[in-house]
Amino acid sequence: MVKIIGFILVFVCTIGGLILTSGFQKAMGVITGVMLPALLGESVIIMGCAISAFIIANSVHTIKASGAYMKKMLTPEAYTKEDYMELLSLMFVIFKMAKTKGWLALEQHIENPHESELFKSFPNFQKNHRAELFLCDYLRIISLGNDNPHEIEALMDEEIETIRTEEFHPNHAVQTMADGIPALGIVAAVLGVIKTMASISEPPEVLGKLIGGALVGTFLGVWLAYTIVGPMAGAMGARAETEVKYFTVMKVCILAFLQGCAPQVSVEFGRKILHHEVQPGFAEVEEATNNAPTFT
Repeated sequence: MVKIIGFILVFVCTIGGLILTSGFQKAMGVITGVMLPALLGESVIIMGCAISAFIIANSVHTIKASGAYMKKMLTPEAYTKEDYMELLSLMFVIFKMAKTKGWLALEQHIENPHESELFKSFPNFQKNHRAELFLCDYLRIISLGNDNPHEIEALMDEEIETIRTEEFHPNHAVQTMADGIPALGIVAAVLGVIKTMASISEPPEVLGKLIGGALVGTFLGVWLAYTIVGPMAGAMGARAETEVKYFTVMKVCILAFLQGCAPQVSVEFGRKILHHEVQPGFAEVEEATNNAPTFT
C-alpha cells in the first residue's frame, strides 16, 4: 500500500507542480494541447525500446523473476515475524535433538523432509523448498562428520553469495533499464525534432507545439527513469535482501551451535541479526522454543 501511495504522489506532485508554476488554465492547455498528443508516440519509442532491450539483455529466467518481483516489491519483507519465530523454533528443536541424541538421530528427518514429522510441525518452513534443501544439506554434511565450523562457514558463505546473486538479478536488470531510459528519451526527442524540421514552413504556433511535443520525449525519459523504473528497481533490491536474510539466519544459528553454544543461545544469535521490523523479542522466542514439539 505504501508503494502505491508513493506512485500516486509522483503523479500528483508532477501535475501539481506544473499547475503551481503555470496556473491551472495554462497548465491544462500544455497538458491537453502539447503533452497528451505526443505522449502515446513518445511512450512507445521510450518504453518499447527499453523493454525490447531488457528482453535482449536478460535470460528467460531473469525476465520471469523480474515479473514476479513486480508483485513482491509491494511487501518490503519477504518473511514475517511469525515466519522467523517458526524458523528459530525449528532450529532449536534440531539443535536440542542433536545435543541429546547425536547428529545421526536427524538422519531420518533430513533424508526425507517432506515425510518428516519434525518438518511437518513447521509447515511454513516446509513449503519453502529452497530453504528446506539448504538446511537439510548442511545438516547432512555435519552428520557425516564434517562439523568444523570454519569449513562449514566458508561453504555457506559461497552458497549464500550465489543465492544473493540470483535474487539480485531482477534488481540489476531493471536498474540497467532505468539507466538507459533517459537516453531513449533523447532518442524520442531527436525524432521529434526531425519531424519538426520537416514542417519548418509551418507558422510559429504550429512549430511551437511540434517542438514542445519533441521535448516531451526528454521529459518522459528522465521522469520515468527517476520516479518510476529506478525506484522500482530499488524496491526490488531491498526485497531481495530480505530473501537472503532468511538463509543468513540459518547460517548464524548453525555456526553458533557448532562452536559450542547451547540450543537456546544459538537461536538467539540468529534472532539478533534480524531487521527490527520482523525481529521477535527474546521472551517471545524463549516462549516459542519452550512450547516447541519434541521428537524421539
